[in-house]
Amino acid sequence: MDKLWGGRFQGKSEQWIDTFGASISFDQKLAEQDILGSLAHVKMLVHTGILSEEEAQQIITGLEKLQTRLTNGTLHFSVENEDIHLNIEKCLHEEIGPVAGKLHTARSRNDQVATDMHLYLKETVLELIDKLHSLRQTFVEKAAEHTATIMPGYTHLQHAQPISFGHHLLAYYQMFTRDHERFTESLKRIDISPLGSAALAGTTFPIDRSFTATELGFSAVYANSLDAVSDRDFILEFLSNASLLMMHLSRFCEEIIFWCSYECQYIELSDTFSTGSSIMPQKKNPDMAELIRGKTGRVYGNLFGLLTLMKGLPLAYNKDFQEDKEGMFDTSETILASLSIMEGMVKTMEVNKARMYAATQKDFSNATELADYLAAKGIPFRQAHEIVGKLVLHCTQQGCSLQDIPLTEFQAISPLIKADIYDTLLPETAVKRRNSLGGTGFDQVERQIEQALHQLKIDKN
Repeated sequence: MDKLWGGRFQGKSEQWIDTFGASISFDQKLAEQDILGSLAHVKMLVHTGILSEEEAQQIITGLEKLQTRLTNGTLHFSVENEDIHLNIEKCLHEEIGPVAGKLHTARSRNDQVATDMHLYLKETVLELIDKLHSLRQTFVEKAAEHTATIMPGYTHLQHAQPISFGHHLLAYYQMFTRDHERFTESLKRIDISPLGSAALAGTTFPIDRSFTATELGFSAVYANSLDAVSDRDFILEFLSNASLLMMHLSRFCEEIIFWCSYECQYIELSDTFSTGSSIMPQKKNPDMAELIRGKTGRVYGNLFGLLTLMKGLPLAYNKDFQEDKEGMFDTSETILASLSIMEGMVKTMEVNKARMYAATQKDFSNATELADYLAAKGIPFRQAHEIVGKLVLHCTQQGCSLQDIPLTEFQAISPLIKADIYDTLLPETAVKRRNSLGGTGFDQVERQIEQALHQLKIDKN
């Protein structure tokens, strides 16, 4: 089979070499975008008088037939035609004959593929932003259900201070909001048209790049043709933002896995997001959370892969660029699926309020309350810290908790301690009193929820 670019060549490559060099096995994902780019290009060619109305209409009719075949699943591609661009052109030639060859006037596969990827990534990021908005909404709704649900707060995976479970969930809402901002901000660097830059130097034909940009819904065009065909920053930025988002998802998955353990039993996941064991009948494993945690690594790998690919490439196009797509496709599919799974897990998970509260009863997470109590009575905090530390040591040796200490023993340490100390040591008091801006106090959590709902409304519009 003759190559569309084969006029300068005498020999023919072997099939195994064609297979190694072809990208159609994966870049066929860009078929829809490639046809859209071609439609915009041919409309521009007739708009500028480069093609006649009759020629343009033949090409447009042919491309629309290819769109229909693509939708119906009857558009087939071959390795012999290497990539999605040559495959589409070959299919178009079969539909309308030699006039199909005029479609490639004033363009190159270099600006074609860049345009396709900009279109693909713009669609992906817009869908991702929408899914992120829905996930953030889910976290806020779940937080509103559990403003008054008390759980141990952890540092070093050790019980630290009691907190509101709603407060914990809102921390992830904030992370996902930053992710939302990053992806939204990145759109202005994705929403740029490279079409018309041709191979690297532009073209001698009187094209109208703004026309094709408008046709394709781009808000701007690249100012430099070399940059337009060489730039992959927009993909790297997407992969970087995706890596941050996956890291946030992975951190919450780690919490879910921990909370599901027999030792915690803070939550139970829906059967939909759990699996069993082939040998142990009792098992209910948080496999979807573990998978998201695991898939984070492949998203990181896609970022580092493209960074490594790009670091030594001269301008303009190089065949190395063929390796820029699979990681982008894989990350797009991985992250969109992960967001849907995470939203489903959070929406349907059952929270064991009693178990969470019980975990704050004998764990000394109220020790800071006693230190603060003494400090408020005038004892320097460092001295108060030492006093409470010794009391905790005494309790661990005696097998009791701070709230088990008789008032007489407290007053032997300091006569400033009154009977109200027992109310101070309650987990709900500890949480309620932490009413500083952004704190875990119930009033503060409700305030955070109000602010989040307001922000979600703004972002939706």
